[in-house]
Amino acid sequence: MTLRKILKDKKRIVIKVGTSSLTHPETGQIDFIKMEKLVRELADLNNRGKEVILVSSGAIAVGRKAIGMKERPSGLAVKQACASIGQARLMMIYQKLFMEYNQTASQILMTKNTLVNEVNRENARNTFETLLTMGAIPIVNENDTVSTYEIQFGDNDTLSAVVSALVQADLLILLSDIDGLFTDDPNRNPDAKFIEYVDRVDERFEKMAKGSSSDVGTGGMSTKLGAARLATSAGADMIIANGSDMGIIHRIMDGERIGTMFRANRIENFYLIDYLDAPAPEHGSGRKEVYG
Repeated sequence: MTLRKILKDKKRIVIKVGTSSLTHPETGQIDFIKMEKLVRELADLNNRGKEVILVSSGAIAVGRKAIGMKERPSGLAVKQACASIGQARLMMIYQKLFMEYNQTASQILMTKNTLVNEVNRENARNTFETLLTMGAIPIVNENDTVSTYEIQFGDNDTLSAVVSALVQADLLILLSDIDGLFTDDPNRNPDAKFIEYVDRVDERFEKMAKGSSSDVGTGGMSTKLGAARLATSAGADMIIANGSDMGIIHRIMDGERIGTMFRANRIENFYLIDYLDAPAPEHGSGRKEVYG
């Protein structure tokens, strides 16, 4: 498909990596080989002149393993404590790995409530722009430790799409434990057919969505389709692909037919706030930005 060839020319790229792509399925512990390869891929993209933002899950999973918790936590306070421990450990590992490639990384923790506020949203955008201008790779996660709203309803598929819209990215890549979009859950239906290309997200595709079946993730296919709707409406192409081998990143960027591609459908008068599942701002419309 010739549309894949345009991916090599994308300049600003957001890559989301799910928890299942960063941990060993047998133990739930960090997969250091995968993380090292992920960092190498991102550093190489940066060396190719690309602006790269990483949205990384895994804080709660890493934190729970650090304290020897076998089951996935259910209590809010326990989740937040695990996130606090795990986020610090994740960033320590990321910083060490990026330093191996002489690459600067930064941490950004975001909340939906922050983005609802017009001034805070503009400040967040300016911070991203400045970091990218400096050649740094921002590593983004939800601020699970202090935000009850996000930890109950948030997921990093949505967050990565919000970041893509906020910084007006050219491409969003969602890496998870699935190969892409199917007509049904391929784990349950052997006759499910793979969908290579989606011109526009509509009700047909929404009916195909299933919930998350992973022990570590929070987002199923429905959240990925929601992310696709947001990102493509803001003007970014999007790819859903399997993150079992992080080498898939440069293969996607080289135009290989991997994963499901969603074509950008930038809408006129795009307002990010319209796509945020959060309370309306008390002061002002919060709808200043237009990307149409």
